[in-house]
Amino acid sequence: MFKEFKTFIARGNVLDLAVAVIIGAAFGKIITSLTDDVIMPVIGKIFGGLDFSSYFVVLGTVPAALAGSSDYAALKKAGMPLLGYGAFVTAAVNFVIIAFIIFLLVRAVNRMMPPAPEVVAEPVEPADVTLLREIRDELKKR
Repeated sequence: MFKEFKTFIARGNVLDLAVAVIIGAAFGKIITSLTDDVIMPVIGKIFGGLDFSSYFVVLGTVPAALAGSSDYAALKKAGMPLLGYGAFVTAAVNFVIIAFIIFLLVRAVNRMMPPAPEVVAEPVEPADVTLLREIRDELKKR
């Protein structure tokens, strides 16, 4: 079983996938920082100082200790049922940015790759025609 596992791990596809996951996780952190620290504050400033990440709706009763609190992280940590639509908007912007960058990367790689040569398959001759040719060739020999 260990030998099979070693063979499985040594395949190029598995190693490529592992590298892609690690790079993807690091890339995701960069995009999250870009969204949270650069893009969303600019969008917030354009719309009058809004901070989308802290927009939420409380779906239950707020404990007395947190009454009047508008801190999304504190309420969430306290276990309050919240509808955090601001965090969702931020995550959606993250997704759109990542999807667009991946689109640009794939497009650039496709343009750099040479087009695959077109393979023209020779027409396959039917078996009865082949048999008739063999008969004809035998008759010519005689």
